[in-house]
Formats: sequence, C-alpha cells, structure tokens
Amino acid sequence: MTRSFISGNEAFAHGIRLASPGVISAYPITPQTIVVERLSEMVADGVIDSDFIHVESEHSALSCVIGASAAGVRTFTATSSQGLLYMAECLPYAAGGRFPIVMMNANRSVALPWNIYGDHRDSLSQLDCGWIQAYAQNAQEGLDLALMSYRIAERPDVSTPFMVNLDGFHLTHTYEMADVPEKEQADRFLPPYSTQNTIDFDTPRNLCFSAGPDHNTAFKAGEHAGLMRSRRAVIETEEEFSAIFGRKYTGLTEEYMCSDAEFILITLGSISGLCRDVVSSLRKSGMKAGLLRLRYMRPFPVEEVSAAVAGARSICVLEKDISFGFAGTVFINVCAAIQNAGICIPAMNLIGGLGGRDITEENIRAAFQDMASGKTGVVFIGMEDLKI
Repeated sequence: MTRSFISGNEAFAHGIRLASPGVISAYPITPQTIVVERLSEMVADGVIDSDFIHVESEHSALSCVIGASAAGVRTFTATSSQGLLYMAECLPYAAGGRFPIVMMNANRSVALPWNIYGDHRDSLSQLDCGWIQAYAQNAQEGLDLALMSYRIAERPDVSTPFMVNLDGFHLTHTYEMADVPEKEQADRFLPPYSTQNTIDFDTPRNLCFSAGPDHNTAFKAGEHAGLMRSRRAVIETEEEFSAIFGRKYTGLTEEYMCSDAEFILITLGSISGLCRDVVSSLRKSGMKAGLLRLRYMRPFPVEEVSAAVAGARSICVLEKDISFGFAGTVFINVCAAIQNAGICIPAMNLIGGLGGRDITEENIRAAFQDMASGKTGVVFIGMEDLKI
C-alpha cells in the first residue's frame, strides 16, 4: 500500500490500473479528461497491458467498449455532462446487453446555460437506463469503487454496467491523501475477467438482438432482476474488500448519528463531508441532527432509507438536481421509498449547488432549522423568494 497525495481523477485512474482492463476508450471532456490522460500514460509506459483507443466522440467511446465487452474483454471508459448525454442512446444498449462495463462520470452541469462546474443533473437524468450508479464522497472511495465496481458488475448473477460518479472539480480536481493498493492485493481481490456473455464461434449465441412484444418484457424483467441482485453483491463485495485492504464501507447508504435523530438530512456526493461537520456541531448545541448519505442511487436503497428515517420528526433532501416541473430526483426517490414503508413525516427538498454554486455551512444549518419548524416543499438555496 502506498500513501499518495493525488486528485480524485488520479485516484480513480489508479483504481482502473489495478483492475487491468483490456480495452480503454477515451474522449476528453472537462472535468473528466485527467482520468483518461493518466491511463494513456500508463498504457504508453507499459504499466497497463491495454488497448487505448482514442475515439471521435463520447457516443463512440461507449459504443467501442460495448463491442469490446461483447468480444469478451474487461473494459473502461469515462465521460461527463454533455458527453454522458451524447452517450444516452448507448446506455440502454449496454444495460440491455448485460455487458459489465465500468464507466466513470465526472458530474458536471448540463446546458443551457453552458457551465463546466459540478452538479448531479447529468447522471441523475440517466437513472432509468439500467446502470448501477454509485456516488463517491472522496478520492479514496473513488479509487476503491473503481476496483469494487468490476467485482460487482462482473458477477454472473448481476452482469450489469456500472457508473461511478465523482463530483466535478470538488472531487475530481481536489488533492488529498489516499492509499493506493499494490497490484498483488488487487489481483487477489479481482479475478481475471470471465464471462459467458460473449461472441463465441464454437458455441454461437445472439447478442444485441431484437425482441417483439411476446418476449420483450421477459428481457426487461431479467435486466431489472440483475440490477436488484447487485444489492447483495455490493454488501458481499465490500466484505471481501475489507478483508484484503482493511477499509470498510457501509453498503448502499452511510448513516451518521441517525439512530436517535429527530431531523435527518439526506444527500449524496462530496457535500456529505461538510454536512457531517454541521451535524456534529448541532449535536453539541443540543439538536438531535443526523445525516444519511446515499452511496448508491441504483439500486435504490429503499429499506435502508426507510429504516434510517423511521423515527425522525422531519427530513430534508439536499441535492444538486431538479426534475423540472416537479422536484429533485433524489427527493422523488426518497419520498417513494418512505411512502411504500408507510412512513408519513414532513419532507423538504433543498436544491443547491447547480452549476457549481457553493453550498455553505450556513445553508446546511438553515436546512435543519427549517426542518425543526416543519417546513416542506421545494426550496432553491439562495432563491428563497422564488414563487413557484
């Protein structure tokens, strides 16, 4: 294990290096570019035995790894923002084909207006495409997810593509200390790539085919079942990861002081660190505050969310997204989960960080005060006077 001072992008590139993909397809887009730049250097230096393919667009990048995966190769690509949207046609192809591709998405706002800074509107707009979606809090978790994502996606009972999301600039370009495992450790954790879902001239099979009304639902139900089975795969993979690397993760969610909390803030991504500090401070002042971090948005942690908030008086979902005409996408998912569990508590949706705008400690403190006063509905940080 090597202790290194690296950015989130560089940490993720090291995680992919340790996974040894056979094909890496790359098209640059800010703030993702550094990941594939570092990987190209590793390939050029002979550190990774991979085919590095510089394609002409993001659509081509995902198309490339779909073809490589169909040929029986472990693959990787990366994108961000408009690039992810340009890939949108290919996302359900990868999921429907049950190809265990791993892709890193550097979360960035989408146009218009043009903006290079980070929010979650790109990845959350693609929740219905059939990919596993995880959200890293820091560089270390990003590196570890790069390794764990392959182990989860490639399980025969899952066989589902995996999108790991890192907050643009806040995480991709911020430098921090991270433990980079040795290759021998990674090889003990992640076995060589193996799949039966591949082109085979000795045992021919049909890949990427058409299915009419009589059979289409069965394929979609199977796709859904594979993604749902990734719930168990996440837990088991994290246990195996901990046994080798010594770092423990907490499944689809991470709770902080939720067991007796009256007011719980729910969020995802790098803002969770600041939220945790605010919760600690509020606890010292006597407020029973708690934080629930969503580590995964797909599969959605229905049971974990419902159990965490069951004893709360009020909740607030803080997110960097808005599903225009309704509410934030995370809020919609959370409310559906607790509704199904029969939980009825006041819920507020705080929309912030769009286009990279700062979410401050004062904003988070105000959210807890609003919860205590029973406030509900959709509120844009900094636009409290907006009449909707």
